[in-house]
Amino acid sequence: MDNASYLNELFGMNGQVAVVIGGAGALGTALARGLGKNGAKVVVAGGHEQSSRATAEQLQSEGIEAFAQQVNVTDRESLLALRARALELTGQVDMLVNCAGINAGSSFLDVDAEQWDTIFSVNLKGVMLACQVFIEAMLTNRDGGAILNIGSVNSDRPLSRVFAYAASKAGVVNLTRNIAQEYGAQGIRCNVLCPGFFPAKQNQQLLDQKRVENIMNGTPMRRYGDPSELVGAAIALLAKNAGSYITGSALYVDGGFTASWF
Repeated sequence: MDNASYLNELFGMNGQVAVVIGGAGALGTALARGLGKNGAKVVVAGGHEQSSRATAEQLQSEGIEAFAQQVNVTDRESLLALRARALELTGQVDMLVNCAGINAGSSFLDVDAEQWDTIFSVNLKGVMLACQVFIEAMLTNRDGGAILNIGSVNSDRPLSRVFAYAASKAGVVNLTRNIAQEYGAQGIRCNVLCPGFFPAKQNQQLLDQKRVENIMNGTPMRRYGDPSELVGAAIALLAKNAGSYITGSALYVDGGFTASWF
């Protein structure tokens, strides 16, 4: 076996299907593209039909077999419709990526209950519901399946003005580990990828000059991440062979941010 064949055997995803929830966002699009370029069929699912369709069409223009479906991650019936559509289009679901998320910035005393509940509903409840719905399908697969949830460096490192977001992402890490424990013997792996600072629409309003300086000073690589830099880690965690004994793990892709804390 030559080197290319060996790597394809280890990391390749030919013939597999990935559902990427939040797939029209900056990070979700990068992950959907990376999985598609690696051979997977990709279902791009997002809250806005137009952006999900546009992302799927862009991926199709790059030679990726991609489909689009609107979904409301806080609604189980909507997630069941997504699962049914994915199975109708592709016949199976091997991988689930939970990348939908929202944020809001405020001081702790200004966090109101409505804001807290909204963020938790999308960031944590949405992950829980999606995992429930797609684990049901994966349990019928001969080879089980793999789930990749998206956490954050704020899952266990404090950062001002994102209290609800950080708490919700800590919940995602904990939920990931519990799912891994519950379903490991049934062939379903569940891991969480925790990005550092990747500027996106949802957090632009938080990045004033002082905050940017603090982030750069706390990041040994002294720069933001590019969404494409999440792809290698995602493939390693999702790949059926390369990641076969990895479950319940939290992998930080953060330019060294968490390593710089004492």
